[in-house]
Amino acid sequence: MLSEFSEIQGQLKVLCEERSILLDTLRQLEAANIEAESSGIHDGDYQLSKHEYSGIGRGKYSEGSTTESSGDIEKQELEDVSDEDETSFHDTKEHFTEPAVIFGSVRGVADHADNQKENENQLDDVERMHADKEDCFSRYAQIERRKKLPDPVEKEKGVSLWSMIKDNVGKDLTRVCLPVYFNEPISSLQKCFEDLEYSYLLDRAYKYGKEGNSLQRILNVAAFAVSGYASSEGRHCKPFNPLLGETYEADFPDKGVRFFSEKVSHHPTLIACHCEGNGWKFWGDSNLRTKFWGRSIQLDPVGVLTLEFDDGEIFQWSKVTTTIYNIILGKLYCDHHGLMHIRGNREYSCKLKFKEQSILDRTPHQVHGSVEDLSGKKVATLTGKWDDCMYYISGDFSGKLKDCNPSNASLLWKRDKPPPNLTRYNLTSFAITLNELTPGLQRCLIPGI
Repeated sequence: MLSEFSEIQGQLKVLCEERSILLDTLRQLEAANIEAESSGIHDGDYQLSKHEYSGIGRGKYSEGSTTESSGDIEKQELEDVSDEDETSFHDTKEHFTEPAVIFGSVRGVADHADNQKENENQLDDVERMHADKEDCFSRYAQIERRKKLPDPVEKEKGVSLWSMIKDNVGKDLTRVCLPVYFNEPISSLQKCFEDLEYSYLLDRAYKYGKEGNSLQRILNVAAFAVSGYASSEGRHCKPFNPLLGETYEADFPDKGVRFFSEKVSHHPTLIACHCEGNGWKFWGDSNLRTKFWGRSIQLDPVGVLTLEFDDGEIFQWSKVTTTIYNIILGKLYCDHHGLMHIRGNREYSCKLKFKEQSILDRTPHQVHGSVEDLSGKKVATLTGKWDDCMYYISGDFSGKLKDCNPSNASLLWKRDKPPPNLTRYNLTSFAITLNELTPGLQRCLIPGI
């Protein structure tokens, strides 16, 4: 660093000397120009002087360094020169129109002393920048997203999970280091955005609320709360743990949502997120308390999710418990179970029960619930599966709903089909696009350090 600094100092000294020589030359040419105007020197003699000036400028600046820092220093010095010697440059601008070469950048007919022209150029640059930015985002909405993950560079080697965690029974697994083999190719910040995969349910809820149909609003909110679990089916790998202060931002103009998440605490791991859509805002914090019980891992979420519509109606709920079974032997699978209470600040609230899967259960992943008014009366019944679909029936339905598609029920939500090119991560079509760096997006991002 010292050697580079000393080299830059030497280059700066050379530039200062060239600057003083250039100023002296400009003064001489200006004096010659005044004498020429008063005594009537022929145009041929004057053109010779002009070419001498251009040659001096090219010769001096062609010897300069091409480092970025030296270029910035020179530009600043030339701007200072234009402020100090504005009159001199103004008198000679009509005659010296030869393009100047500054560190390899050709600036045609550039006069640094003309402040008015410089301001106009700056305004043009700003307008061009905004035009490029708007064009970038307009293209971003039309870019076709990828349908599969890139092929792995090298073949992955299997690792026994039991050999990694056998000495950590009963402990908090957030403090246990696991091989990268057990991670899926997204981070916890991106995984939070997977809850917004079916954000059209919130758009529909906002529309129903504007029409005065509060019952349909909370039904769609309940379906949205359940749909966030659909992507967990068949997902046996853990997401990467982000760095403290790391952020993730997603802008999906085609879905009408903008999402932002950040890791705000390392121990315990705490992630906060915020999302804005068409007429609604969604935010919350996510924290998991994990315990290992020998054959299973239990994940207890801590935190509250909040949904607010533009008309002031607010809903809040917390996630249910997730358990991953058959860690040592058997087929690995996960299940969600517990009670989810969606509380509203107006007319309705909803209670959903995620039924815990048993060994003899032929219809796993069941979710049943009801919508109640302020008096506690049931006005609608919900049923379905968190990995497939959700239906509702108006009124208090006391019968048993063995199938999630009863003939007298109305469909609220159905899961999208999985991508055709499945890998061992079993990512959904939406999850595959979360960390995709599209060409249009890459052009809009600031360059890396």
